[in-house]
Amino acid sequence: MADYFAMNVDELTAEKTALESAYKKYQAMGLNLNMARGKPGPHQMDLAMDLLKMDDYTTDEGTDARNYGNLEGLYEARKLFADVMGVTANEIFVGGNSSLQLMYNLVTIGYIFGFQDSPCPWSQVEKRKFLCPVPGYDRHFAITEDLGFEMINIPMSESGPDMDMIEKLVAEDDTIKGIWCVPQYSNPDGYTYSDETIRRFAALKTAAPDFKIFLDEAYIVHHLTEQIIETPVLLNEAKKYGTEDRVFMFTSTSKITFPGAGVSAIACSENSMKYICRRFSTMIISYDKMNQLRHVRFLKDKQGVLAHMAKHRRRLVPCFDAVKTAFATELTPCGNIAHWTNPKGGYFISLYVLPGCAKRVATLCKECGLTLTGAGSAYPYHKDPEDSHLRIAPTYPSLDEVETASALLCVCVRLAVVEKLLADKQ
Repeated sequence: MADYFAMNVDELTAEKTALESAYKKYQAMGLNLNMARGKPGPHQMDLAMDLLKMDDYTTDEGTDARNYGNLEGLYEARKLFADVMGVTANEIFVGGNSSLQLMYNLVTIGYIFGFQDSPCPWSQVEKRKFLCPVPGYDRHFAITEDLGFEMINIPMSESGPDMDMIEKLVAEDDTIKGIWCVPQYSNPDGYTYSDETIRRFAALKTAAPDFKIFLDEAYIVHHLTEQIIETPVLLNEAKKYGTEDRVFMFTSTSKITFPGAGVSAIACSENSMKYICRRFSTMIISYDKMNQLRHVRFLKDKQGVLAHMAKHRRRLVPCFDAVKTAFATELTPCGNIAHWTNPKGGYFISLYVLPGCAKRVATLCKECGLTLTGAGSAYPYHKDPEDSHLRIAPTYPSLDEVETASALLCVCVRLAVVEKLLADKQ
């Protein structure tokens, strides 16, 4: 292998022929591989099977978890999530299996009714906007797109989103109603917001009195190294500035126990808690308290959660390493055709290929039996301005499958780049 940018047309043409031959060999294998969504693999879910052994559903307070009641969640479940998130139990609302559903419900509450500090429902704001750090989580963006928000891209760095840009925008425009954030091991780059970034969020001066920060702590305990990275708790920091009513923090056990049968939670101010409970009480009497109690008995406390996640880490680290090793071995010698993140936690690796090549890479992979998240999905409206980003999820396949998928992905990246360089030269 040699630097593609130093090659002439004849050399690039020869490389293209060699890559096409390698590609056809993968096609002949009839592969069916998937590195699209961040799903736990079967071996990870097997770690939580003891959840199903419980048969006593009497709570610490002596009530029956099988019956109605406790809209905010069982108190012991609220304590568990408070321990994990660094807040008090009175600031926790425990829901069903999906934190995404809770996010959707809260944005919808803002849209239909507004919040306790809203001049009017968000639906009545003609040019309502939402800030979106990019690359980010496609399902976040789908919610605000579905409800007609104009989404504004905010560039990300290793310390978090561009706070200078955010501070300027929210101070000047009262139609900006919120921002999506994944502060711990961000989806998809794996960055963790700096302490300064968290404090600047707490201190934001906003033109809209009802500006909300939707902080998705999906990966708060999903460490890939022995280092337990923690950041200041935004809800607690916001109290120093009297801005706690604008903070909603979310998490779930989706990638801790069972994605389809876990427990989710919101952390917010007690003032916001009263308001959202009033809205939620029209919709539901209570979420699945049997499942809440099962999770409390199984996980126990934050230390129990971290001990359980250490078992996940032992399974995941080899898969992440396999992807990064393939990239370093197969892409680095070809020159500056790609770069990638080296996350210390979370579920993804961001791969940035030569601008103009991401969609072609995804297509080549798909036609060879490897499914990736659609190119551009990590940007609002699925529009990556550079057409360079691909989100790689190495968690679901087996290690052997990850190694095969990574090797194929490298062939596809190199082929797409060579095609583009030849087209540019011609």
